[in-house]
Amino acid sequence: MIRSSASKLLCAIMSMALCVLGFGARARAQFETRSQSLTVVGPNYAVTGDFNHDGKIDIALTSGVTPEMQVFLGNGDGTFRPPTVYEVGQTAGPLAVADVNHDGNLDIVAGNGLCPNGVCTDEVSVLLGNGDGTFRSPVTYAVPADVGRFVLGDFNGDSKLDIAMTNGAINSTSACDCISVLLGNGDGTFQGPAIITHPPAGYPEALAAGYFKAAGKLDLAVTLGFESTDKVQIMLGNGDGTFTPGEIYDLAPSSMSIVASDFRNDQKTDLAIAEFEGMGVAVLLGNGDGTFEQPVVYKVSAAIAVAAADLSNNGIVDLVVASDYPSGSATVFKGNGNGTFQAPQVYPAGQFPFGVAIADFNGDHRPDITMPDFYGSAEDVLLNTGALTFSPTTPLNFKKQQHGTTSAPQTVKLTNTGKTALKISAMKATGQFEMTSTCTASVAAGKTCSISVTFSPTTQGAKSGTITINDSASSKPQVIELFGTGT
Repeated sequence: MIRSSASKLLCAIMSMALCVLGFGARARAQFETRSQSLTVVGPNYAVTGDFNHDGKIDIALTSGVTPEMQVFLGNGDGTFRPPTVYEVGQTAGPLAVADVNHDGNLDIVAGNGLCPNGVCTDEVSVLLGNGDGTFRSPVTYAVPADVGRFVLGDFNGDSKLDIAMTNGAINSTSACDCISVLLGNGDGTFQGPAIITHPPAGYPEALAAGYFKAAGKLDLAVTLGFESTDKVQIMLGNGDGTFTPGEIYDLAPSSMSIVASDFRNDQKTDLAIAEFEGMGVAVLLGNGDGTFEQPVVYKVSAAIAVAAADLSNNGIVDLVVASDYPSGSATVFKGNGNGTFQAPQVYPAGQFPFGVAIADFNGDHRPDITMPDFYGSAEDVLLNTGALTFSPTTPLNFKKQQHGTTSAPQTVKLTNTGKTALKISAMKATGQFEMTSTCTASVAAGKTCSISVTFSPTTQGAKSGTITINDSASSKPQVIELFGTGT
């Protein structure tokens, strides 16, 4: 049984997915890419949280190519300020966020991949938060081998957060294909050496933590890679940072992301696993005794990462899958509340979304989606727009325009997909952009109106702006981001 205090710990810290707690009234879930922040080359993992206590959600991400972690402070409307950069290790890997030193500020843990001459170091970095959106210099801790994925949780029952991770010998001087745990001291530091548990044969890839049986000890589910297939190994917690192998279940190859949640509201933890080569998401329903039912696969092309949250605020957990085929997308599987899921809804999202996290980026009490775009070198934010849909779903990018002149218009269509009239109280353009609109103060159910936008740069250089819309579909202004370059 999942306990409330433990679930709060877990929901803050999954390395490839962020749980969402306490959203408000029910609403439709319709997602549009409203923001796209340029990042370092090859962003691969992202986590979210309020790093400066301003009530606005921020993002931290790492790169699979450079030694940088970037922190983007949120503006509260789904857009973000220019990033602050921290060096955490060449080809920095997974991230997790939580308050590891109990000072009320969120901290960040990052997996490092320093690889001089092709040989990688084996360590994680801890960056303690100052509470103003900045972080202290990273402190590193040695681990048994190259870090694959990790989660934070209390694995020895002392109410202090620990780090559990998968380690692999592929890019490491170590020969440890294992699971390791760094026990926390509660002050932001961690004990060494790491406690090592060896799962059955196979290369450990992704992991998720949860209470899989009513023993009050935190357990792990670990995907294991084999030559032609994968498996998920249940590792039952012993309460001291070690684990005992439980049941094992067959998966399709390249099962690189896993999330634990309750899909049936029965207080039993279930699992969802993104199978990249299997072209689907495998759902394993928990029996509450440490075992699971056999996987049921929901088809989605090239599933890279998976997250779970109640997207419609109806008390039912849904799934969001990052996919890169035929192009980047966020695929949403709405939950039925009984452990099954509806047919997928697909929303465009970048070129190669490597991960996915869920949070409320514009303060309207609706969960939104963010995805690091590895090939696009951007962080895409898909806002939950309720009953108002936009076409195109992406920001408007204008071609280079001679300063002092005006571009040809680009058009965004707005459709009211709700069952009642959509009220629009205000609409305005910012930056060196102008707009006209056919949208009136009321848009009938099922009807469409349009916004025509032009770009008139007054000087040379890159320009940005927004169209801001106040409407009844959201309690906060909805934003269409605009980009252009003056020549």
